[in-house]
Parts: sequence; C-alpha cells; structure tokens
Amino acid sequence: MNDADVGKQIQQMVRFILQEAEEKASEISVAAEEEFNIEKLQLVESEKRRIRQDYERKAKQVDVGRKIEYSTQLNAARIKVLRAQDGVVGEMKEEAGKNLLRVTKDATAYRKVLKGLIVQSLLRLREPSVVLRCREADRGHVESVLEAAKKEYAEKAKVNLPKILIDGKVYLPPPKTARDAHGSFCSGGVVIASQDGKIVCDNTLDARVEISFKQKLPEIRKKLFSQKVSQ
Repeated sequence: MNDADVGKQIQQMVRFILQEAEEKASEISVAAEEEFNIEKLQLVESEKRRIRQDYERKAKQVDVGRKIEYSTQLNAARIKVLRAQDGVVGEMKEEAGKNLLRVTKDATAYRKVLKGLIVQSLLRLREPSVVLRCREADRGHVESVLEAAKKEYAEKAKVNLPKILIDGKVYLPPPKTARDAHGSFCSGGVVIASQDGKIVCDNTLDARVEISFKQKLPEIRKKLFSQKVSQ
C-alpha cells in the first residue's frame, strides 16, 4: 500500500470519527435539552403549586378575618339592642315607681294596700310576735289598719292574734326626690321581721315592683320586642 492509499484510509477514519463525534454531540445536546425542559417544567409546576398554596392560605385568612369581623359586628349589634331594651325596661320600671307615689297619695286606697301587705307578710313569717317598720309618714296609716290586718291573718292562718310592734326608732327612708335621686328611698309599704331579726319580709312597694319585674321580665320583653336579635 502506497502513501496515497494510506492517506485516503486515514481521511476516511477521520471523517468517520468526526461523524461519530457529531452524532454523539447531537445526542448529548438533545438529551440535555430534554433534561432541561423536564427540570424547567418541574420547577414551573412546583412554583405554581407554591403560588396556589399561598393563595389558598391567604384566601382562608381573609375568610377567617371576614367571619371574625362579622361576628364582632353582630355581637356589638346584639349588645346595642339589649342595652336599648334594658333602657326601655328601666324606663318602665321608673314609671311604675312614679305611679306608686300616686297610690300613696290616696289615703283610702293606700291603707287598703298596706293592710294587704301586712297580712301577706304575716302569712309568710308565721310568727306569733313580729316587728314592723314603715316610713315615718305612714305610721298613722299603718296604725289605722293594724288591728284589721291582725284579725284577717288570724282567720286565714287559724292562729291567735299576733303581736305586732311598730318600730318607733328606725323608720324606712322617705320616697325618692329629684334632689336626692341616688340615696336610699322607699315609696311605701312595710318591712316585717321576726323578734330575733333572723327572718325578714321586705314588702315595700319598691320590693314588690322589683319582684314583679323579675317574674314578668320574659313576658314583658316578648310583648315589647317581638323582633328578636338573631341567635
């Protein structure tokens, strides 16, 4: 084989090696491109997932915030309505207190009320001897009905006439006045206690009004406020 043939073979081998190298480089490039695209797609999907999770988390926070704000406003509205209702009931109670003063100005009607309160107190205590306290201005009214009250009690309880001592040292306070609106006051009625003071029956007009309002409060609210705050 001469030099020319050797040269041709070498050139063929070089071309073959170059072709192999180009094909291999092309394969590597394609593989690298595919791997890059896969990794890029994974990164994009991962970022999308992170963004979706972040959005859902923030959406939940906004929803919770809205619910808290709604609950806060609803509770504030309820409190406002209840306060307004309490104000109306308080005004009714205040008006009832004023009406009590009108009752005490009618001597005949007031003495009848006092007699009933005394009898009721005696029936509750069932004591043979009691101490009675009243307003100083009411002492004459009380003394005028005392015997009749004792007899009525004795007949109803089927007992002997009780002994009733009117406390002449300690009187119930006078009615409320505009000048002393926050001090102790009594619109009328009596307080009767056992001799040892262990059992006390507060049968003042103010106590009767308070008891009546407590007992009738659900009914009063139902009649006054037909539209309830939603639970």
